[in-house]
Amino acid sequence: MSPQPSLPDRFRGAFTAIRGSIARKPMPWAIGALAAVLVLGSGGAVAVAAATAPTATESPVAAASPSASSTAKRSATPKATPSATAPARAVPTDAPGPSALRTCSIAGVASAAGLGKFEGYVMNASTGEMLFSRNGDTAAQTGSVMKTLTTATALAVLGGSHTIPTTVTDEGNGTIAIVGHGDATLSVGGATVYPGAPTLAQLAQQVKAKLGSTPVKSIVTDDTYWNDADAWDPTWPVSERTIGYQPEVTALMVDGDRANPAAATSPRSEDPVGRAGTAFRTALANAGVVGAANATIVKRATTSQTTIAQVSSQPVSTLIGQMIPNSDNTLAEMLARISSKESGSNGSAASLTGVYQKALATYGTNPTGIVIKDGSGESASNAVSPNFVAHLMVQVASGAKGLGTLAQALPVSGVSGTLASRFTGANAVARGKVHAKTGWIDSANTLGGYIDAADGTKLTFAFYAIGSSRAAALPALDAVTAATYSCGAKLTNS
Repeated sequence: MSPQPSLPDRFRGAFTAIRGSIARKPMPWAIGALAAVLVLGSGGAVAVAAATAPTATESPVAAASPSASSTAKRSATPKATPSATAPARAVPTDAPGPSALRTCSIAGVASAAGLGKFEGYVMNASTGEMLFSRNGDTAAQTGSVMKTLTTATALAVLGGSHTIPTTVTDEGNGTIAIVGHGDATLSVGGATVYPGAPTLAQLAQQVKAKLGSTPVKSIVTDDTYWNDADAWDPTWPVSERTIGYQPEVTALMVDGDRANPAAATSPRSEDPVGRAGTAFRTALANAGVVGAANATIVKRATTSQTTIAQVSSQPVSTLIGQMIPNSDNTLAEMLARISSKESGSNGSAASLTGVYQKALATYGTNPTGIVIKDGSGESASNAVSPNFVAHLMVQVASGAKGLGTLAQALPVSGVSGTLASRFTGANAVARGKVHAKTGWIDSANTLGGYIDAADGTKLTFAFYAIGSSRAAALPALDAVTAATYSCGAKLTNS
């Protein structure tokens, strides 16, 4: 036999590389080498380069599913124009990447004894997917989480720029009337829990300017903007008033009817309208209004529409910023009743369910079945499901239709408001990441808002711990919330 002709120099290096690869991994390369030889026989040096470029993992291309990110990059990058020497080859369409597996469970912490009869609901704010539910569709007492619904209702009905007036009318013959429209922040002046509030002194100065030397003999106090027959809900413990968390809900009061205007928690009276009248008389006397110091005070509706003085509250958006972080019951009840009146209803507690349902529906939520007894959440007879709260919080987290005002006011875990001292120890992992309203009544402790989860997912949630003590409920609520933060989009309902 004649000797084999020598290989051209340009192929010898390629075959050397093939032999080395075959020695390391014979099966895959037996096939690859055969293809290379066939191509070489036809003079295709380009194929040799392709055959000698496997990665260290040697994974067959067909076995690797493309990632979502690589698929996105390919779809966004224009394909190169095929050249005459390198004809384009068919590329199979990428299969969709696998969905993230939801394998992270909070079942253990959600079963903690401190949660009592637990109700909870978590959803992915971006996709609307329910991630977790334990009795999440069951309507129940909300505690002060109700204030988020009150805020959303006020923003829908009143708007963030709405202000609340207090007026003075002149009835003639030495009689003037101070007329309330629900501004509980109206202040005697000086230290107040509502900085920037209008004052009785401002009203008195305007009255002085109008009346001049005309004496005031009688002062009418008018709180008939709504009927005060239901000023106190029978389901509220009387201790809420005597300790100082809640006043009687009347359309005319001063400093939220606090005995100490500078203290958020301060005993309230049984006659906020009478206390306001007495304080106004003092302000008139201090302003030099003739005869005011000895004027009689009578409670009734004014008979005049001649306004001689007026002050207004700060905008509703500011009041929300004062109400939500520290859970001010007084402002919540006022905003609820004013929303009722301004929506065309009568301002009664009985009207609130219908008023809230109509207002909350404007955010794309379904409030059918909710029961609203008050604006603050103090009543154990309120009934709203965690499901509904979580859905509303999707709109809050996105700032839809002015709800950014509420999002900015929500307490932040371990940072601000009623959550400033929460999320400690192992739960500190979620500090600064939970934006939520707290709730506390004798029969329930609650938490509802949104979470910037560890994986970057925005979650919305509501958790109710019903029937357990506050001491047990708070750390248990923090623990289940922190666990939810850690799970993010991988949270499973099992």
